[in-house]
Amino acid sequence: MVRVRFAPSPTGPLHIGGVRTALYNYLFARQNGGKVILRIEDTDQTRFVPGAEQYIIEALDWLGIKFDEGVHIGGPFGPYRQSDRKPMYRQYAEQLIRDGWAYYAFDKPEALEAKRKEYEAQKKTFQYDCNTRMQMENSLSLGMEEAQRRIDVGEPYVVRFKFPNNIDITVHDMIRGDVTMNSRLLDDKVLFKSDGMPTYHLANIVDDHTMEITHVIRGEEWLPSAPLHVMLYKAFGWEDTMPRFAHLPLLLKPEGNGKLSKRDGDRLGFPVFPLEWHDPKSGEISSGYREKGYLPEAVVNMLALMGWNPGTEQEIMSMNELIKLFNVEHISKNGAKFNLDKAKWFQHEYFQKLSDEQVGDLLEAQLKEHDIMADHNYIVKVAAMMKERITFPSELWDTCSYFFVAPTEYNEKDVAKRWTPDMHIHMAKVIEILNTVPFEYDAIHKALLDDYIAANGLNTGKVMNSLRIAVVGRTVGPDMITLIMMIGKDETIRRVQNAIDKLKIEQ
Repeated sequence: MVRVRFAPSPTGPLHIGGVRTALYNYLFARQNGGKVILRIEDTDQTRFVPGAEQYIIEALDWLGIKFDEGVHIGGPFGPYRQSDRKPMYRQYAEQLIRDGWAYYAFDKPEALEAKRKEYEAQKKTFQYDCNTRMQMENSLSLGMEEAQRRIDVGEPYVVRFKFPNNIDITVHDMIRGDVTMNSRLLDDKVLFKSDGMPTYHLANIVDDHTMEITHVIRGEEWLPSAPLHVMLYKAFGWEDTMPRFAHLPLLLKPEGNGKLSKRDGDRLGFPVFPLEWHDPKSGEISSGYREKGYLPEAVVNMLALMGWNPGTEQEIMSMNELIKLFNVEHISKNGAKFNLDKAKWFQHEYFQKLSDEQVGDLLEAQLKEHDIMADHNYIVKVAAMMKERITFPSELWDTCSYFFVAPTEYNEKDVAKRWTPDMHIHMAKVIEILNTVPFEYDAIHKALLDDYIAANGLNTGKVMNSLRIAVVGRTVGPDMITLIMMIGKDETIRRVQNAIDKLKIEQ
């Protein structure tokens, strides 16, 4: 059975790049009838941020990415939080030492720093590897007897992986094909830290193996670590059950030069996190897609197509359609630029999929915030008429308020452009027409546009936009006659007369 995992660290809010990784894992698992697991990788306790784990769970739940096993729901391969699995990792580190694949290292931080500076002075870069390990303080250079003595007296140590000298290590990547690196270029990574916690590398491999993970789909920033991970599977004798790897391209800044960051979002005014995040340390608040009014389906659809395409021109896809069409082979090797206009386009498309009743409920809630009560059916009718103009729920009040409240101010630029000194005469004629012709769309249209404006050679745009200023307060809105029919004859006449009185005085 296909088993994949999403394994974030609780070091802060979940970046949308991480969300995309979770989404691709979810789509792959569901398409193959497999399981998707949420594992929390908190081996680096110094970077732990309170609330981050719950944030991750809430964000993925909001987006509709459901897990079969995980830290929040349990399962047969738990526990699913690495700090809760701590006792098991030491035995695996010691197994590697016994089998000659790892060694104890006692180098103090100041000694390592001194070695780095020594190399820098020679315009070289220090790396703890097969070329330098015998110059350092470890069980290889000191001997195991001395190493054990140091351990027995409580001297701090770490466990490092021992790369064989000068071998080619090939990682088969489902997206990039074979990636080969020579061991002489790789440093002997720390696998087990002096605080008794494993590093990502050891815990990751042990957990993936013991949880029977079959495919590892993760960001390309982990590609340089993949040779170590392949070698760890070899060292443990787990090559036959080693998962297949797929390293996803980065999400890039809108300009394309570098990884998308929170600073880019702050600079350009868009969220890079799914939910609003309140930093418990700094008190800083970062915006989220949910709080900005994005629909989760829109965010999912947008992210799915950032680095992957179905091989067709189709862009709007439900989660079920994404599951059906998803193919790892169609994931790009190149980074995907974030496009704010495209994000808004997806949001608009999904907002249009909401029912008139749903949009009406959103509008009604905003009306109540402004202490306005209105007939529910009328609200839904307005929502149906104006929905096409809306991208975010926050736009509803500004876009629809004039259906419920008469303007008290008039846009100065619109008035200066449209409301000529004689406009009160034409607006008085509008009132006369509304009072004399049947209150029906065709009758009003004929009497106003044909029998008055056209017959008298008037400028249609100037007169109708001035009427819109009187009714709306500015020159925006739906078809003018339709708007009149919606708000009613008496309300229209009252608004037009108010505009005549106020704008005549101001002019």
